[in-house]
Amino acid sequence: MTTAPPLVPAWQESIFSVLKAGGVRQVAYVPDAGHAHVIRRVQADPDMRDIVLTTEEEGVALAAGAWLGGQRAVLLMQSSGVGNCINMLSLMQSCQFPFLTLVTMRGEYAEFNPWQCPMGEATPKALELMGLKVLRASEADEVEDLVGAALDAAFEGGQRVAVLLSQRLIGRKKWVAK
Repeated sequence: MTTAPPLVPAWQESIFSVLKAGGVRQVAYVPDAGHAHVIRRVQADPDMRDIVLTTEEEGVALAAGAWLGGQRAVLLMQSSGVGNCINMLSLMQSCQFPFLTLVTMRGEYAEFNPWQCPMGEATPKALELMGLKVLRASEADEVEDLVGAALDAAFEGGQRVAVLLSQRLIGRKKWVAK
């Protein structure tokens, strides 16, 4: 007996579609369940390259290098990784590189892990302090438009943009003892 693949919310497929249509060729990430569908789709696409990182700030440098090499790259991360990137984001600001990151939020809606709360609360302000325009998707029907607008702002307008994907959008996480 085979099991059917899990149903994927349309907004997650929309993210992949927007990145693909927008000419993104490299997608860097530290593995995260909130980005799992997009990661799987990138891995299956022969025109896109997934790059697994050991820490999120590597993705900032990778995005700069991709741009210098004539390609578009996106960094996928969780809000807990934003703090790791602060120093490297100064590179994007100083050199005026375009930059797009999609951030799955923690420390918000129904958070079970109190360690996630401080960085979850600080994420929007930290990104803004480093010169990024911050957009937030809280409803499924706004994800495609926001990611598309962010992609255009970054790669057509030369801006540095973060799209925060709210924890409520992604769904509750539960601690499961094994």
